[in-house]
Amino acid sequence: MLKSRKILKKLLAEQGKRKHSIILGPRQVGKTCVLKILYQEICEKQGHKGIFIDVDVFSQYESVATYETALNTFRLHGYQDKSSEKFFVFLDEFQRYADLSLVLKNIYDHHENIKVYATGSSSLTIKDRIQESLAGRKILHYLYPLDFEEYLSFLEDEKALKLWSNVSLLKGQDLEKPIKPLLLRLFEFLQFGGYPEVVIQSNEEEKKEVLRSIFDLFVKKDLVEYLQVKKLRELKEVITYLAINNGQKIKYENIASLTGFSIKTVKNYLELLSEVFLIQVVRPFFTNKNKELVKIPKVYFLDPGVTNFFTNNFNDPRYRQEGGQLFETFIMAELLKGGFSREEIKFWQDKARHEVDFVIDKTSSQTAIEAKFKTKLKASDLRALKAFKNNYPESRLFLINLGTQERNEINYILPFNIGHYLNQN
Repeated sequence: MLKSRKILKKLLAEQGKRKHSIILGPRQVGKTCVLKILYQEICEKQGHKGIFIDVDVFSQYESVATYETALNTFRLHGYQDKSSEKFFVFLDEFQRYADLSLVLKNIYDHHENIKVYATGSSSLTIKDRIQESLAGRKILHYLYPLDFEEYLSFLEDEKALKLWSNVSLLKGQDLEKPIKPLLLRLFEFLQFGGYPEVVIQSNEEEKKEVLRSIFDLFVKKDLVEYLQVKKLRELKEVITYLAINNGQKIKYENIASLTGFSIKTVKNYLELLSEVFLIQVVRPFFTNKNKELVKIPKVYFLDPGVTNFFTNNFNDPRYRQEGGQLFETFIMAELLKGGFSREEIKFWQDKARHEVDFVIDKTSSQTAIEAKFKTKLKASDLRALKAFKNNYPESRLFLINLGTQERNEINYILPFNIGHYLNQN
């Protein structure tokens, strides 16, 4: 049975819009499932005419390989050129062939009665193609691994879901006992992450095997076939280095020394790994070059389970030195899944070495976020946020932790429904 995702509501609301709806994201996060549910809802339930095309099947690709053949394929499935009725096209993995971007461009330019939903595993090549061919013709969506609510839903953990739905009502300290079921699920998430196929496996060895199969395919398809990476061994060394140093500030020259790459090549490969949604490069927020860090970025993986896969360490995060970094990875990913753009998520450090984990940098406002993987907080946990407030008096401050929830000048919040708080004025 296909499981629903939050993104479906937005996508269904766009079925009357002319622009192509394009869903990008890493492999195996459920893009095909989302597309199939859209097809079922729009064509099978609502009764609209349409076609589902899996470009990974070569014969199906051939049926839409050119503008002319695509139109004839659509006509065979009920499309009428002059009809006022919408015809829906569901195109899976369209990044495999460069010519499909031009086909989509011609469809948009000449057929107002065709609505396209398409998915792609994002890469530098697909990014370039859709920017050139589909400028002004697309609505971009990003599908990531499961957020925490979706995670509980996929596990069918009704008790935890009920707690999750009410967790924003909690106030005070020492909350770890009433939220224990949620904390246990969080610790599991920090071990194996939120890839749907991983989540639904019943034991740890099966989860590890699914992660292995996902990233064997990632290397074969994304790195070798699409991006034509030549120095695969060296790039794997880069990935392992980044996983070991997940959540840390990264110096390009250190990676260059490790691999023998030039600094320019290192930067290119980090951009590549970001574009295929393996990592997030978090850059410093600053307004004063003399008092704040301006250059050195931090790098996070987009999923804690993936981090653990590349370091080959799936031990309980509560008893690991890098548990705090895995928690930060979770927080950063929840921000992305909650709708903040990759460019908006930054971090802050001043010359006095006060460091704030994340800053949401909007044009007119900043939100500073500290992540503390602990139930008991100390005064020293507030220093960086207070230093940020001194520099940016209008900013909002959040301290995400495991045991306290209080609203004040510094907002203490639990990590389970971050968007609920950040999206409030």
